[in-house]
Amino acid sequence: MTRGAPVTQEVQQSTPSVPEPELTGVRNFRDVGGLPTDDGRRVKDGVLFRSGHLAHATPDDTEFLAGLGLHTVFDFRNGDDIALEGPDAALPGTRNVNMPLSDPARNSDADFWRLVRNGDLPSLQELLGDGRAAARMTGSYRRLILERTAEHGRMLALLTEPGSGAAAVPALLHCAAGKDRAGTSIAVILLALGVRRSAIEADYLESNAKHRRYRVVRGDGSTGADIEPAVRELLDPLFEARVEYLRTAFDTIEEHWGSVDRYLEDGLGLTPERRERLRELLLTEAAAG
Repeated sequence: MTRGAPVTQEVQQSTPSVPEPELTGVRNFRDVGGLPTDDGRRVKDGVLFRSGHLAHATPDDTEFLAGLGLHTVFDFRNGDDIALEGPDAALPGTRNVNMPLSDPARNSDADFWRLVRNGDLPSLQELLGDGRAAARMTGSYRRLILERTAEHGRMLALLTEPGSGAAAVPALLHCAAGKDRAGTSIAVILLALGVRRSAIEADYLESNAKHRRYRVVRGDGSTGADIEPAVRELLDPLFEARVEYLRTAFDTIEEHWGSVDRYLEDGLGLTPERRERLRELLLTEAAAG
């Protein structure tokens, strides 16, 4: 994986102005505020958040999340995810929108998570070895763009509902790990806002921080460093945020629609009026001069 200097610098520049909370049961939480746009504006602090699932939120976590004044939580998990992890912790006064998206780490033809939990090395090698895990991920990111236009269009429509005031935001977007489905959906919003591509990639790569990574729990209860190194090496492409995955999504937009503008308007139904409303809701004013 290539992570060039511009991306690293953007990670440093996009550090949120508000200190990051220490959440115990919620992984990969962060405020997307502060990311710069091409026209000199920035994403507002406190209006757009991303994370992993909220099913294991502690009472302190829930108190913190409730204090954000969230109006909408977009949960991109499917029924299998929810059965495995549990429903989100309830946040008073928040609309929870379950909008299932495909999970790039899953294998629809096999009991993938059973293989992971049992550490079935020969089966995992056959399924994921020799570059097959990374190829699965890039292919899945392509499908998230090509096959999930209805869901992403609905997400943008809910965020820009006419006559709703600021009722849709602040909003939190999450899936299971907060990396792939949530990461792609956040990227779609940031593209619509005109956020610099390098800043979108930098925010995406923050999911690689050790304290953000999804915890894989084996059948014997072992996690993280306890997993056999050979198994962990096979799983790494699934659980890492790799810039080439996100760039596959960007390339798919260009290849299929020709431009981001056409993707947003023709593919997702985001009219210029709704796009401007999204920018009014989520962006600061441009700096004078």
